Amino acid sequence: MQGTILILDGVATNRIILKVQLSAAYYRIVQGTDLVGLRDLVRRTRPDLIVTAMKLPDGTAEDVKKILSEDPPQAAIPILAIGNQRDRMARLKALAAGIDDVLEQPLNDLVFQARIRSLLRLRDGAEDLPAMTGEVLGFAEAPTAYSGPSRVALVTAQAETGTVWRSQLASKTRHSLRTFRLGDIQGLMTQPVPDAIVIEIPRRDPAPALSLMSELFARSSTANCVVIALAEGAEPHSLADALDRGAQDVMAGGFDAEELALRLELDLARKARRDRLRSTVRAGLRAAVLDPMTGLYNRRYALPYLTSALRDTIGTRGDLALMMADLDHFKQINDHYGHAAGDAVLIETAQRLRLMFEPDDMIARVGGEEFLIAIPGVKANDASRIARRICAEINGRPFRIAGAERPVDVTISVGVVTISAGRIGAAGTDEQLATRLIDQADQALYQSKAAGRNRFKTIEAAA
Repeated sequence: MQGTILILDGVATNRIILKVQLSAAYYRIVQGTDLVGLRDLVRRTRPDLIVTAMKLPDGTAEDVKKILSEDPPQAAIPILAIGNQRDRMARLKALAAGIDDVLEQPLNDLVFQARIRSLLRLRDGAEDLPAMTGEVLGFAEAPTAYSGPSRVALVTAQAETGTVWRSQLASKTRHSLRTFRLGDIQGLMTQPVPDAIVIEIPRRDPAPALSLMSELFARSSTANCVVIALAEGAEPHSLADALDRGAQDVMAGGFDAEELALRLELDLARKARRDRLRSTVRAGLRAAVLDPMTGLYNRRYALPYLTSALRDTIGTRGDLALMMADLDHFKQINDHYGHAAGDAVLIETAQRLRLMFEPDDMIARVGGEEFLIAIPGVKANDASRIARRICAEINGRPFRIAGAERPVDVTISVGVVTISAGRIGAAGTDEQLATRLIDQADQALYQSKAAGRNRFKTIEAAA
């Protein structure tokens, strides 16, 4: 099954027709007749989409939206309303209430199915996963109101059409409006890219507009833009094609400033929620693998990285150096100057180390004053030279500490283990090999400490 759809309609014949249409597309169908017990029905059946008649025996589609909005988990369920032909005021009222879209009878099955696919795609790809991830990992962000204003591009076949649209829409919306000609992909991509793009689909030649939608959907800079297609008199297959190419909305009746303003507000609010969720998840995932004090990677990131680096080393018959570095007598800094001073030393150490290495190298803080460094493609001689530079970088310049009368000398000890693909044994998994290498780098560090500190010790991996 592709998902669960709840059909709400007081007329049995309508429900039967809709069930036949949607069951043929392999959706699981749940049916209801009115608003009584709607919350329990939704909670029990967990629909991915609700298709409702504009008028129910005891209410309207707007009442369905109001009931669901009172329960946050249910508020995100898309609602598609079906109304009478050419009832513009009812359509505008429904959109103003937050209904995701209104289709008019008689339904065209091609457009109907495409609209359902687009709404489910928006829900599945942009809301469920980030929300679930945030909840499970504990960094979900409380929803905030959408504020705007946003950047809106009006793309038309003729420049004069764009000018008319902008003039009529300007008094209906608070968003910033710019006009473009179809085919002006370069201008459309100029930073900052629009938040929403309204595209005219000419009836006689829809291909350029549809190609533009595919182009926008394929580019990372515009893949998350709101796209609204205006297609007055267009064939049903063009409307369905626009939805399948990434349009969030299709206005089959053509340009209507009031309706377009409502759709922009609804779609941009939805986009703001998606962007906020993506940002929250991205920040949470970064926090999960970064040390909050130094900004370096943490141990949680280090082992998977090393496992992957070893796999690449084996696959390319290359080399890899692994270093375990530890600040000498760090406890004395904490005891003498305080933990704030110790933190300052760790932060500056991380900064000095970061400047020494390339972005592809990995530096992680894996203990209080311990750092793990993995450098792909480095042989034993080069690894020794790098370890010597680390020692010189730390002890070559004293550390300035707030409250200390003079700069404080700090030294570091380094244990280095190098490995070549041709000398890696077959025993154990990549993760087990990575763990053994970390242990061997730790042993080399112990040897450099035992030899007097402020030095490095290099060994070849016994893997």
